[in-house]
Amino acid sequence: MAAIDCGTNSIRLLIADLPDPAAGPAAPLVDVSRRMEIVRLGQGVDRTGRLAPEAIERTRVALADYAAEIEKFGAERVRMCATSATRDAQNAADFRAMVEETLGVPPEVVTGDEEARLSFTGAVRGLPADAREPYLVVDIGGGSTEFVVGTRAGGVDAAISMDIGCVRMTERHLHGDPPGLDEIAPAQADIAVAVDRALDAVPGREAATLVGLAGSVTTVVAIAQGLTEYDPERIHHARVSYDQVADVTTDLLAKTRDERLAIPVMHPGRADVIGAGALVLRVIMERAGMDSVVASEHDILDGIAWSLQG
Repeated sequence: MAAIDCGTNSIRLLIADLPDPAAGPAAPLVDVSRRMEIVRLGQGVDRTGRLAPEAIERTRVALADYAAEIEKFGAERVRMCATSATRDAQNAADFRAMVEETLGVPPEVVTGDEEARLSFTGAVRGLPADAREPYLVVDIGGGSTEFVVGTRAGGVDAAISMDIGCVRMTERHLHGDPPGLDEIAPAQADIAVAVDRALDAVPGREAATLVGLAGSVTTVVAIAQGLTEYDPERIHHARVSYDQVADVTTDLLAKTRDERLAIPVMHPGRADVIGAGALVLRVIMERAGMDSVVASEHDILDGIAWSLQG
């Protein structure tokens, strides 16, 4: 099976073998290939309401490479989900036509609710036993953040998507290098309003464990662990405290882009938006009263793959 997640900041590919259903609910996916490219599809979409032609072209180049990989491994089923940026864009038809021509299948522009459910499915399979239920799963993307509450056995109880992604918040508020307090304070206030609305809706304050997904979270966790290189195996299911997240956030927001680029675990395409992503995570932990977060390398991409089962 081949799953593609096309978000506001990155496009990712997972080619995997699904387990035999007889193996039981705990059986994992067997990864064949995982790829990620920062294409910034949502560049400027919060301001213009349109996908930039150069952003669509960057995405096309990455997608053509993925299509070749899918053909190489002979995936039997392909599903591509496009998320926040393409929900908002006035010229989404141009993007759709490009995808069909390049990949051979149309993109599914999933709703925020479906995005949240796919993220939850990918995240909770295989969580360690000490991760108590119910879970609050937060997927901090480029354009939006999904909040999902549920249990492993019962699935999703409630879900909501809020427009507070790391790219959107950076473009809206954090323009300085580094940003000043006069930029950070409005960003934090903007995020807090959205987070409170989300936590009331799902309701997230009743959850026992916070599970964080996507590159902003995993990068913050990698920095908190003091890793000298990005190591998914050490990041996956690592638990870090609120104090660690707060310290990393303060440090990232105080650094210039070049200083953030010099951090060993930093992906070059994430350096300009990681401060906002860390701030979103910190505010969620504050408003939800969570003293720690469990990071997961498995997220909506794995959820898309699981959706192809059966």
